[in-house]
Amino acid sequence: MNQEIRRLYARIETLEKEKNILANGNSPGYNLFSHSKDGIIIFDSEEKIVDVNPSFAKSIKMDKQQLIGRSLCEIVPENKHFKLEKQKELLKKNKSVRGILPVYNGSRSIIEFDFTTSTLNERGLYMCILRDVTNKRLLERKVKKNEELYADLFIEALDGIIFWCGNGEIIDANEAACRIFECTHDELIKKEIKDFIYEKSERYRNIVKEMFIKGSIRDELVFLMPNGQFKSLEFTVKLNSVEGYHMTIFRNVSERHAMEKSLRESEQKFRMIFEGALEGILLWNDQFEIVDINQSGQRMLQITKDDLIGASLHSILNDCNITDDELKEQIRNIHSEGQSDGNLSITLKTGRKKFFEFSNKLNIFSNISMTTFKDITEKLEMEEQLRKSDTLNVIGELAAGIAHEIRNPMTALKGFIQLLEGSVKEDHTMYFNVITTELSRIDSIINEFLILAKPQAVKFVEKDISQIMKETVDLLSAQAVLHNVQFRTYYEQNLPKVFCESNQMKKVFINIIKNAIEVMPKGGYITVSIQKVSDHKVHISIKDEGTGIPAHKIKKLGEPFYTTKERGTGLGLMVTYKIIEEHKGTIEVESKMGEGTVFHIYLPLI
Repeated sequence: MNQEIRRLYARIETLEKEKNILANGNSPGYNLFSHSKDGIIIFDSEEKIVDVNPSFAKSIKMDKQQLIGRSLCEIVPENKHFKLEKQKELLKKNKSVRGILPVYNGSRSIIEFDFTTSTLNERGLYMCILRDVTNKRLLERKVKKNEELYADLFIEALDGIIFWCGNGEIIDANEAACRIFECTHDELIKKEIKDFIYEKSERYRNIVKEMFIKGSIRDELVFLMPNGQFKSLEFTVKLNSVEGYHMTIFRNVSERHAMEKSLRESEQKFRMIFEGALEGILLWNDQFEIVDINQSGQRMLQITKDDLIGASLHSILNDCNITDDELKEQIRNIHSEGQSDGNLSITLKTGRKKFFEFSNKLNIFSNISMTTFKDITEKLEMEEQLRKSDTLNVIGELAAGIAHEIRNPMTALKGFIQLLEGSVKEDHTMYFNVITTELSRIDSIINEFLILAKPQAVKFVEKDISQIMKETVDLLSAQAVLHNVQFRTYYEQNLPKVFCESNQMKKVFINIIKNAIEVMPKGGYITVSIQKVSDHKVHISIKDEGTGIPAHKIKKLGEPFYTTKERGTGLGLMVTYKIIEEHKGTIEVESKMGEGTVFHIYLPLI
């Protein structure tokens, strides 16, 4: 081929010198140029194409006339123009240049050519001979890709791979195999696989026999490592897999076995805790079907495990007089927060009503959810007794205080009545006014006393706390105007509703706001704000601009008959604290002398 190229160079040079003969097409060189299977391009020093042979035009699917006069840059992809620049640079130093050059064909796809470019003559013409190596390059890429795939599968594999010959001698092994067998590569290829078998038992011999009969096998055996370590290895054997060699893939399953053992032990521990727990434990799946219940749960609910397993949690609770609305509320909480808790009253089949405290947790493992519950019937009964006892204590304290408070106005009444006993004259009107005032005072004290002393049935319902506050502010607006007091209110939009007793909450707000008005004799502003805070609570603050309360007195607020007002009884704030406590809320008082006092009320949303 090289001789052919040299002859071709010579002929083309002759053709250049003898243009007339070339034009007539009678020269042997011309025939070689025209009939060569390789593509040929003749171009000038500006890289303008002067001529191309038919083979090249055909290979890139373009006519000869389309190519003549065009620049090489037009048929070579732009990102490969550096090859043309390099070619030009090398041609100045050398007589020829070789390389790989991609060229566009007529459909704008790319063909790769192996090219040789040489100086044709001294007039600045060059000849480039091109051979299509596209398929060859594709094949090279595939081979390279296969080599990379081999590297990924064999060298980089996480599983150990060993190639061995018919007599069991190890031929090659990857790094993972060396790690598994605790050997270097050189140490491993000097051994046979059977050298690592711990017990060549009847089972081992059956595995070998079956392997040679079927040509492949998958099993598991215990292997002894050179360092004395035992490992359970899962292996897959394929005979004559690569060039007559056999291949075995190993995977260390010792950790898996240890994990399985640990899981079995954990399951035993869980079962012991599950059955021995004092609280009732109920397990249910994502279809709300009961999966299991412990002994304590069966005893509390007075239902056997056989009656519960497979049954619907909904049907069981419905049988216990739990409404669908209560169930839906719990399900919403579970799905939104992953857990829920609360109290339930359940009527058992025996007719006895019991109270349970429960907690639900969603998906504790394998789509299984858990409900823990305990019987708090006795606890609630005891709390009720304590509450009644506390009420009696409060009544006793109030009775003693009221007896003292009533004594003074009654003394005044008796004195004036004695004076009026003989005769009543017009100028005694003053006495009657005093009597009226004292009677009003007695009435106020008795009303406050009755709120604490008389048991009341309170029903908590969802209410808009902002609306309750607005109604209270409207009610006290007239009194505020008389004392030159104005209200500033800030209510957060779209506040969630609060479970409360609206009349009691009005009583709380009235007591605090009336106190605020009374501590500002010269007038000022009362600032009321309501907003939602973290921990699912609503924050209500009522701020006045009075003289403030000393720190040592703040701690005593809410105690029976403790007051900072000259003619107060202390019953108002005591009622306020008691109501907020029954609503599971808290009151915090913040005060600075000379600046005013802020009452912070926190109520739970649920």
